[in-house]
Amino acid sequence: MSAETVDFNQFLKLDMRVGRITAVEDFPEARKPAWKLTIDFGPEIGSKRSSAQITHYAREQLLGKLVVAVVNFPPRQVGPVRSEVLVLGAMDPQRGVILLSPDGEAELGSAIG
Repeated sequence: MSAETVDFNQFLKLDMRVGRITAVEDFPEARKPAWKLTIDFGPEIGSKRSSAQITHYAREQLLGKLVVAVVNFPPRQVGPVRSEVLVLGAMDPQRGVILLSPDGEAELGSAIG
């Protein structure tokens, strides 16, 4: 799948940050299996909510995990959940979404660039 070419300045408008998943809740109302996540992005941004179709991860694998998310999209209503950030991942045809995360400890709220 090839994407449309974007200008580098368009890319710079995305605010991608490191956050830590602090809560993982069931989301039985979702059309496709998903979790409701609470993610802490540190004192500047605070905690944000997201829904994520990453069900091949067990709750225990997600809790405490560092992730990368876009934090400046407008909130989206996903059923009863107001999704405030987009958690990023690689799309794997066999396993689904493989979450992007730093390969070591990173300060919460660290910008990706």
